[in-house]
Amino acid sequence: MAVSIERRNADGFALQVMLGLCLIWGVQQVMIKWAAADIAPIMQAAARSGISALLVALLMCWKGGWSQVSSTWRGGLLAGALFGLEFLFIAEGLKLTSAAHMSVFLYTAPIFTALGVNWLLPSERLRPLQWLGIVLAFIGISIAFAGGISLDNLDRRMLLGDILGLLAGLAWGATTVVVRASRLSEAPATLTLFYQLIVGFVGLLLIAVLSGQVTQVSLTPVAVASVLFQGLVVSFFSYLTWFWLLRRYLAANLAVFSFMTPMFGVTFGVLLLDEPLSLNFVLGAMLVLLGITFVSAEQWLRRRIQRLL
Repeated sequence: MAVSIERRNADGFALQVMLGLCLIWGVQQVMIKWAAADIAPIMQAAARSGISALLVALLMCWKGGWSQVSSTWRGGLLAGALFGLEFLFIAEGLKLTSAAHMSVFLYTAPIFTALGVNWLLPSERLRPLQWLGIVLAFIGISIAFAGGISLDNLDRRMLLGDILGLLAGLAWGATTVVVRASRLSEAPATLTLFYQLIVGFVGLLLIAVLSGQVTQVSLTPVAVASVLFQGLVVSFFSYLTWFWLLRRYLAANLAVFSFMTPMFGVTFGVLLLDEPLSLNFVLGAMLVLLGITFVSAEQWLRRRIQRLL
């Protein structure tokens, strides 16, 4: 008989762990951009997925987790394809836009997840506060995009990169919807992660080969550090730690803390890569983050509002 785990409110320990995870996730786009001159972003994405898939497979051989492959492989392939598509958009988008912009637009994923589960899962219909969050987020996206619309070529390139970042968020949100609405929702987290990593690795490597980017690799210290950081720290350690937290703490509480990630991404982009920020983008990003908070932490916010009233 499966043992039910009672999830509790986030405490000081959870806050410290989430702070570390958000730092890791926030610097991820900066690392990709930093090493792009030495190794094509799509090759970075393929390499990180391959390294992490191998580690997750070894972990599953040790602790188990392969028993549900026969009942979950269809959903796994779809989730993996969407995962690969997400990183394709990130890789191509970072050639055109800043890491700061990518960090914010990528984390619109909860908005698309909420819309998807609202359509597919009657038990998870959106509440009024969540609909308000979606409206605020899309207003914010419009304001942020407005700063890139001009006749200047560089601005048009950044606008296209921002759109790819938004598409990456859409692909990430769709991946979560597939996991929630398929048999993957009952599968071990390691199996779900393995599907995403291995399918993403194969797909991204194939695209890199067909587009000639597989040769755009120079094994400099920066390139090696970026790939190892993404493969070992981000895709393996941080993702498994996140799943571990979700089994022990309420997801809504953790979601509040996770909004530190794009803020770290913007900060690292400005400090480490000297990326400029327009007023349009700053105002738009604030509305996007506020909207995401309303969508992902609706239950937590509703309880706080009820206590105040």
